[in-house]
Amino acid sequence: MKKGYLYIFLTTIIFSTMEIALKFAAGTFNPIQITFTRFFIGGIFLIPFALTTLNKKKIIISIKDLYFFAFLGFLGVVVSMALYQLAVLNTKASVTAVLFSSNPVFVTILAFFLLKEIIYKNNIIALFLELIGIIIIINPLNTKLSLLGVTLTLASTLTFALYGVSGKRKCAKYGGIVVTCFGFLFGSLEMLGLIGISHISPIANYLTTQNLDIFSRIPLFSGYSIHILPVITYICIINTGAGYACYFKAMEKTSAQTTSLVFFFKPILAPILALTILHESIPINMLIGIVFILIGSLTSILPGLKFQKYNNINVSNL
Repeated sequence: MKKGYLYIFLTTIIFSTMEIALKFAAGTFNPIQITFTRFFIGGIFLIPFALTTLNKKKIIISIKDLYFFAFLGFLGVVVSMALYQLAVLNTKASVTAVLFSSNPVFVTILAFFLLKEIIYKNNIIALFLELIGIIIIINPLNTKLSLLGVTLTLASTLTFALYGVSGKRKCAKYGGIVVTCFGFLFGSLEMLGLIGISHISPIANYLTTQNLDIFSRIPLFSGYSIHILPVITYICIINTGAGYACYFKAMEKTSAQTTSLVFFFKPILAPILALTILHESIPINMLIGIVFILIGSLTSILPGLKFQKYNNINVSNL
């Protein structure tokens, strides 16, 4: 159990620095280019962990499940993380980090509709509180945020929640690291195909005329230099590879409920790091919104943690 909490601590630190690291690379690389790079290298990093898991379980991935991993990769990497990268480009790193941390509540709602999982009263209260927090942060009556950035962040959060719910059954069969590894690899290869399509002249010219230059002739190797290499290495190996590896190891050592504490601490830590490193201000409405999101997270997480602790005490008394 102690190892589990160590993994939770490491995951929280790593995930809280993600938006900051991506912000450093935002002006140097095309958003689609950096998304492809981080998930391709991150997927390669996870291969040894995935193979170890498959050997322990003594199972071979079926062709049907490979197709499913390709779908997960498209949903989680091509759609959600491309939107996420565009969000980081269009709004503050601290705002993206806080709004994305509402992901667990969206997962709960989607699991109710797609997996027929029971939804409890505290989950509905949590959703209500987090929605209030999001509205306060956006401050629609006097917003100084990029509405495009906020919209992209929420769209990324929702599609990432859908990605998590869609892969839940396969996680039970293969383990989270296996599902994540193959999802990353398939998703990055699919994105590579889209990058290739963006260089076809008629398509590239059409995207340019529609003011979608960011999707036209997406570069693959430009922008790299000795100065940016440490940032790219951190994003690919630490943020993406090691971050997700620690996240799923935490699930193995504790539980999904306990591991979701990551998304409780991240809204606290990420804005502080953004203030310290990027000198991003934290306005009063954002502080109030963070409080609502934290209360919502606690409302969603706490009953499950108490139930787990109760069960552990009963088992130890047997």
